[in-house]
Amino acid sequence: MIQNLGIPGLILIIIIALIIFGPSKMPEIGRAFGSTLREFKNSTKDLLSEEKNMTINQEKDSSERI
Repeated sequence: MIQNLGIPGLILIIIIALIIFGPSKMPEIGRAFGSTLREFKNSTKDLLSEEKNMTINQEKDSSERI
């Protein structure tokens, strides 16, 4: 569904957001969305790096046992 969203759909969403929140709230909402997205991205990177480290440690342990 989201992949079928084009330029007209984005414009419609922006217009609806402007009507609902007003132009004065839009920068604040954008900053909040950006910080949330950044936090999610950092958390995802941390989880992936932890998983990678665990996999490397497990491989080390299994090779040491042999």
